[in-house]
Amino acid sequence: MYERIINSEQETELLARQLADQLQPSDVLTLEGDLGAGKTTFTKSVAKGLGITRNVNSPTFTILKQYEGRLSLNHLDVYRLANSEEDLGWDELFYGDAVSIIEWAHLIQDDLPPERLAIQIHRLEDDKRKFTFEPFGERYEQLCEELFT
Repeated sequence: MYERIINSEQETELLARQLADQLQPSDVLTLEGDLGAGKTTFTKSVAKGLGITRNVNSPTFTILKQYEGRLSLNHLDVYRLANSEEDLGWDELFYGDAVSIIEWAHLIQDDLPPERLAIQIHRLEDDKRKFTFEPFGERYEQLCEELFT
């Protein structure tokens, strides 16, 4: 696991853009954190790093929003899918040409690809956050090595 303490929204944006520079099609990032921890802020910054110019906001009521940039982005908020048994075509999303960022991913744990980057955001105080990156698979281990060295 890799950890970084972030002291401002600007530092969050920098970390997200550094990550975006390394992303490839079919990469899957999961985001966990309490309400207000900064999941959507982090996603917006990744999107900017992917060259997406549209406004990115939480897809809470639509579950999925898609954006086009240098790489396409699937932004999912699966909070409303708690206790759902519905198959929403996860394989098409996760193994397609887009990067997927999934908020509240623990709610679809059984449907997630085995290789992914799990990111937890913990609010410490005001703008201070602790980011924990847990890579699953060699690709994501290498990505974290580059990001954290």
